[in-house]
Parts: sequence; C-alpha cells; structure tokens
Amino acid sequence: MRETPEELAALQDLLDASLARSTAHLRSIVAERTMTAPDLVEKLTGMCTLALSTVTATGEPRISGVDGHFLHGRWHFGTARTAAKARHLAARPAASAAHMRGEELGVFTHGTAEELGPSSADWPELLAYLREHYGKDAFDWENEVVYYRLRPHWMTVYAA
Repeated sequence: MRETPEELAALQDLLDASLARSTAHLRSIVAERTMTAPDLVEKLTGMCTLALSTVTATGEPRISGVDGHFLHGRWHFGTARTAAKARHLAARPAASAAHMRGEELGVFTHGTAEELGPSSADWPELLAYLREHYGKDAFDWENEVVYYRLRPHWMTVYAA
C-alpha cells in the first residue's frame, strides 16, 4: 500500500460522494456491497487488467485493455505512443476504466487522463515502481511507451 492517510481520506470521500450521486438502481446494487478505501487499496495491489474506454474524434466509444496499477488512490496505465488510445487521450482526455474480477469485484471509474513523464513531479517514483514490476530494461520508458494517471471524478466499487 502506497497511499498516505490523506490519499486514503480523499479516496473514501470520492467513493462516498460518487455513490451518493449515483442512480437509485446502482445504489440498490452497490450500497451494501462496497469496500472502504483502505480495503480497496489493499485489494488492488500489483497489476490489474483494466478495460479502458476512450472516445474517437467523431464521438465513437473505443474500449481496449491496459495494465492498470492503483497507486496513491489513482489508476495508472500505459500504452504504446503509437496506439490509437494515446491519440484519443491526447485530444480528448476524458476516459473510463473498469476492473472486474468475475462476479466478486468491480471497480468503475470515470475521470480525466493526464500524461506522465520525465517532467512530472512523481515520475521518478512511478518509473521506479514500473521498472520493479516489468523489469528495468523492459521498455524505452521515455520514448516507446506513454503513461497516464486517471484523475477520477467518479468511482464506485462492487464487492460480493
């Protein structure tokens, strides 16, 4: 767990506020089957496959899979600089992500993707984490891949 007490509090506030402004239908499914922020970050360790949704220039949705890493209460994910999703996010950074583990866990997030790189304040920590996870020489980290943080404005969790 890499979250500070302040990050856990902010995540809990986000989860509570998101559920409160959700539809009655969603609340009827999730309200009694959710997790606290500390439980969630404990569950989301390591790489978690995400279904990431972006939008084309003509407003059509596109979904694809990415390796997601939940760090400091936010999803982080990468892709090839030449991928369509990288073009979509550069032009239209609104994105949604879903992480599901069968019928046992679902984490659904809407937010804005921000590109991370060498000029980002937290890049050294993220790069160290990624190199530890994938291997130091897995990628040309500054040219071959691009990493993003999804800044959520809505997030809910379903836990059976």
